[in-house]
Amino acid sequence: MGDTLGGEIFNETARLQFAATYPEIPHILGHNLAHHPLLTLDALAGLAAELPGISIEYNRGDLPIGVDGKPGATGLSIEDTIRRIATSNSWAVLKNIEQVPAYNALLLALLGELRGEIEARTGAMLRPQGFVFISSPNAVTPYHFDPEHNILLQLTGSKVMTQFPAGDGFYAPDQVHESYHAGGARELVWREEMADGGRDFALTPGQAIYVPVMAPHFVRNGPESSISLSITWRSDWSFAEAEARGFNRQLRKLGIAPAPPGRWPARNFGKSAAFRILRKLSVTG
Repeated sequence: MGDTLGGEIFNETARLQFAATYPEIPHILGHNLAHHPLLTLDALAGLAAELPGISIEYNRGDLPIGVDGKPGATGLSIEDTIRRIATSNSWAVLKNIEQVPAYNALLLALLGELRGEIEARTGAMLRPQGFVFISSPNAVTPYHFDPEHNILLQLTGSKVMTQFPAGDGFYAPDQVHESYHAGGARELVWREEMADGGRDFALTPGQAIYVPVMAPHFVRNGPESSISLSITWRSDWSFAEAEARGFNRQLRKLGIAPAPPGRWPARNFGKSAAFRILRKLSVTG
């Protein structure tokens, strides 16, 4: 691992803290991934040129917390957006960086440092994926949720992530979860009355934030441009939660108001198994 990263990224203190709070409690971790040659602006512009178009998303930075659909970019190419991020008023995300071998090695090395702690709680670490976020000063990443276990490492610049309780229907209604797992959007409807329920996590270089599965959040970038790396993975639990949402969607079509899936350590095996049967029978549309 030293050949890939030049040393340990998550020290013993960070690993112990992660083990004590994973998988349901958001927390700040220290890391030592600074100025990695694969994560400079020029390197990331080159990565963007290698990735397929479906793996690239970039939008204006002056967005509200809540958005309806994708408002579009600034007219620059993704390479120019990244190289000019200090002035392009944008945020960009490069998705599934593991498609490029060097970035796959980086991702697996990082997650390898935490594999023991992850698998002791939620079993096998499945589908590791990496995402790089490049943001202009004061850019906003709108309110949304994600299906993966996620650690966001701040590399340059600063940002504040405001995170809300996972699994609470006040912040993300059950029907929205169900729609998302059926192929809908992950953006959520923002209401100002939800603001008091958020917890702010300020990130500077050398800090990372753990985000539980489907925890709603939005991000405000600081006064300088920033680069962040998100390392994610799935677990049998996260897949069972998603499948239980899928089964609930089928029940709702029948006029039944189902109970939401249980959060970890609830396993949701029954609904998960039922949904898999329905999926095999092709009746989950």
